Amino acid sequence: MEDLYLATLIIVSLAVGSAFLSYYLKISIALIEIIVGIIGGYLLQLWFPEYHIDINSAWFTMLSSVGALMLTFLAGIEIDAATIKREWGAASVIGIASFIIPFIGCSITTYYGFAWSLQSSLLAGLVLSTTSVAVVYGTLLECELTETQYGKTILSTCFVTDFCTVISLGLLFSPFTIKAIIFFLAIIFICILIPPLAKITFNNLGGKPTAFEIKFILFFLLILGLSAIWAGYEPVLPAFFVGMALSKMIDKDHMLIKELQTITFGLMTPFYFIRAGFLVSVPVLITSITPIVILLLMKVLCKGIGIYPAMTWFGKYKNERIYTVFLMSTGLAFGSIAAMFGLTHHILDQHKYSLLIAAVVTSAIIPTIVANIFFFPANLIKNENEPI
Repeated sequence: MEDLYLATLIIVSLAVGSAFLSYYLKISIALIEIIVGIIGGYLLQLWFPEYHIDINSAWFTMLSSVGALMLTFLAGIEIDAATIKREWGAASVIGIASFIIPFIGCSITTYYGFAWSLQSSLLAGLVLSTTSVAVVYGTLLECELTETQYGKTILSTCFVTDFCTVISLGLLFSPFTIKAIIFFLAIIFICILIPPLAKITFNNLGGKPTAFEIKFILFFLLILGLSAIWAGYEPVLPAFFVGMALSKMIDKDHMLIKELQTITFGLMTPFYFIRAGFLVSVPVLITSITPIVILLLMKVLCKGIGIYPAMTWFGKYKNERIYTVFLMSTGLAFGSIAAMFGLTHHILDQHKYSLLIAAVVTSAIIPTIVANIFFFPANLIKNENEPI
């Protein structure tokens, strides 16, 4: 019991330090937690080699898994259904191009350039094809662009990109059997059932200290997560759809959103992102700068090849196309989840995992900085009528 408390104290201490750094550096808390996990895990091994935190223990793994579920659910809530409906054609083509070109380009790079196996290369392509909804949303929010038509369209496009990534992860690395059919039918059934059921129960039982709404949401997330594992899929896949199904209703309840964010970012996700950092090998990072830079450059280049022509074809946002390319080159949550999937399913070894996580973390920092310094669309703040 003493070791368990000590391990938990170490993780919470790293989470507290991450919160301070995130506040003062104005960088995403998830990104900081991964970096702190990398450095903290390395220093712990270096200074206290006799003490070992079992990052694969049941309690650690479960907390981090639930954190990933809740984080993915919150990402689903952020999707503007009305904008998706209105901009479905453009968002679909741009989002698919944002996925397929980096997927192909990065898979080829790791297969032929790094001599990885076919499975490892395909997973690397998936990891580097992602766009971080959290980073994009946070950037747009801080830059006062979330209420513009441009901001809403880009968030919808990010959803399409990550939807393609999640579906491809399941189709490429999970068996498509009768269990898979039952699982997808269960997602459809619950996503249809949950909004009216939530409306009835929340009206009667919500808004009380018992926090019924959070228990209700977690109940269905765990049911679908268990169904996903049973069918051989990643548990976070259905969480995104549940978030979308409840987004219209929950979006109006600011108190509930605040409570969900508090529990998710205050308790659950630190274990997920810090654990992801712990799994990174610092010696590998130090000796592998070149491949990490190559992976990052390939991601940004392929995103540009996919996004810029697609936006030009639809006549969308002439002055914001380069900004969009860099902004959608960011990756974090889904990229980390896909990399973790590869490590836990023995598709990636720790060396490959460390390279990919380093590329994902870097992609959350550098493209955002470049976009906001050199290509920020200040005209959208002055005039919400986006140029065509």
